[in-house]
Amino acid sequence: MSVNGKKVLHMDRNPYYGGESSSITPLEELYKRFQLLEGPPEAMGRGRDWNVDLIPKFLMANGQLVKMLLYTEVTRYLDFKVVEGSFVYKGGKIYKVPSTETEALASNLMGMFEKRRFRKFLVFVANFDENDPKTFEGVDPQSTSMRDVYRKFDLGQDVIDFTGHALALYRTDDYLDQPCLETINRIKLYSESLARYGKSPYLYPLYGLGELPQGFARLSAIYGGTYMLNKPVDDIIMENGKVVGVKSEGEVARCKQLICDPSYIPDRVRKAGQVIRIICILSHPIKNTNDANSCQIIIPQNQVNRKSDIYVCMISYAHNVAAQGKYVAIASTTVETAEPEKEVEPALELLEPIDQKFVAISDLYEPIDDGSESQVFCSCSYDATTHFETTCNDIKDIYKRMAGSAFDFENMKRKQNDVFGEADQ
Repeated sequence: MSVNGKKVLHMDRNPYYGGESSSITPLEELYKRFQLLEGPPEAMGRGRDWNVDLIPKFLMANGQLVKMLLYTEVTRYLDFKVVEGSFVYKGGKIYKVPSTETEALASNLMGMFEKRRFRKFLVFVANFDENDPKTFEGVDPQSTSMRDVYRKFDLGQDVIDFTGHALALYRTDDYLDQPCLETINRIKLYSESLARYGKSPYLYPLYGLGELPQGFARLSAIYGGTYMLNKPVDDIIMENGKVVGVKSEGEVARCKQLICDPSYIPDRVRKAGQVIRIICILSHPIKNTNDANSCQIIIPQNQVNRKSDIYVCMISYAHNVAAQGKYVAIASTTVETAEPEKEVEPALELLEPIDQKFVAISDLYEPIDDGSESQVFCSCSYDATTHFETTCNDIKDIYKRMAGSAFDFENMKRKQNDVFGEADQ
């Protein structure tokens, strides 16, 4: 918004950046937050060596958030590391996700004939171009369902599970009966992201995700934006159904548009479900991951008789988010029963032994209107996925509703060049 010439005032009631998706440091603060009054034991090392994300997510190397960061030059303020592996759960064990032809042929997830069929499918996806009907092989991207595409390549249920959930990153199986174009593009995004760095398609910022909002805050400041932490919002002032200002500590900041998360406007959102996240501190890498110091594990819903997947995100001291030799693994899923902790048990079993657990159950909220009348634009709560693609879609959607036109990466780049010049890009 600042880059696009808007005057931006950013108020946050918290003393830290990032709201509910911040990184908590020092470790003592995390214990306090979860009412563990005894505090961390000596064995956890120095408290300030820890930066623990409350909502863990990785960035797809070729995904929308990385594009936003590159185009807005926020990468000047951040350092990233490639996540070392992506794994999928099958029959109680975990396997590396095959996403290239070579990996598919070497994978233990499938039998020999299945491998050949899957390889053919991957080649079809890689060559697929929605603007070139010659690449369709009889598939209509707008009307053929993904179920039919799987049938065409004669893929078995296990392969369908990991393709839909670990490559296309769907949380449920609803996508099977929708047109296949979206799924094909998602698998392409995964493969292209993987191709950039080789080990996995995911990136993670050193010192935790709390660095992202700080980077954007700095960018906003270059363009005249103002940031206020520790600034409570006492009231949102409306006139004739439209927002005209925000009241804080006796003062009113006047505005024409307001963007906020659901916690600031409880009367304008509805509950859309719950997510459980369990933060686990470990003194060892996860078994069967080649001692990776970071990884993602996806447990497809079919494997554990659920409607939605369970995700595990693991990072460690290698990312400056934990003391030397320590690992942080976070299991999350959409709540489906009255006993959410039981639901994540298959994930916790993979992490044993666990030094310390922190359990958070959060309500998911979504706005009840699009904000066009009131000019109050509300984001959705962070979902259980372990990547930022759904969040980016939400941000782009808010941008479109506010600006009246879609978010344009190229336009952002041009505005950057006006300020910084092109030579040092």
